[in-house]
Amino acid sequence: MKKKIIIGSSLAALLMAGGIAIAAPGGVIDRTATVTKAEVIAKADARFVAKDIDKDGKLTPADRSAAQKARADARFATMDADKSGQITRAEFDAAGDKRMEMRGARGDGERGPGHWGRGGGKGGHHGMMGKGHGRGPGGMMAVDADKDGAITLAEQRAHAVATFDKQDANKDGKVTPDERKAAHEAMRAEWKAQRAQEKGE
Repeated sequence: MKKKIIIGSSLAALLMAGGIAIAAPGGVIDRTATVTKAEVIAKADARFVAKDIDKDGKLTPADRSAAQKARADARFATMDADKSGQITRAEFDAAGDKRMEMRGARGDGERGPGHWGRGGGKGGHHGMMGKGHGRGPGGMMAVDADKDGAITLAEQRAHAVATFDKQDANKDGKVTPDERKAAHEAMRAEWKAQRAQEKGE
C-alpha cells in the first residue's frame, strides 16, 4: 500500500529537512580538535563513500536525489509510529515535539514555528554534497575541478587537501580550531565580497 500523507505540504518540509548531508561513522571532522592532513583525507574518503549512493565512483545529482529519498523515507518511518503507512496529525505533532525537545537539549534555542533547522525546509539550507551545490565555499562547483557535473574521489581528496593547506597557517602539518575558524571567516568574507561585486555589475 502506498504511503499516504494526510496532513498537507508541511510534512514534506519536515521530511526533507537536513538536505542530504550524510554523516558516515568517522566521516565528520571534529571542529574542536586539531587534525592532521592524513586525518582530513581519511574523513574526505569516508564522506565520499557515504554519499556515493549508487557506488559508481562519482557523486552526481542522482546520488543527491537518492539520498534525499532515503532520508525522507527514514523520517517517514520514524514519524509513522503505528507503521500504518499513514501519518496522522497526532504522529506529526509528536514528531515535532520530539524534535523541539532535542533542539532544546542541544541548546539551539527557539527558532519559531515552522523552522525545522539548518538542513532545509522552512528557514533551512539545502546541500548538494553536504555543504551546498553552488559556487560558495564548499559548494559542488568548487570541488568539481573539471566541471563535468560529477565529483570523483580524486577531486574530493584534492579539495580536502587544498582546504587543509589554506587553513594550516603556520604550515606545521596540523590545523587547530583557531586556524580553522580564521580560515573559514576569511573565506566567507571573500565569497561575500565576490557576491556583492557580481550583484553590482
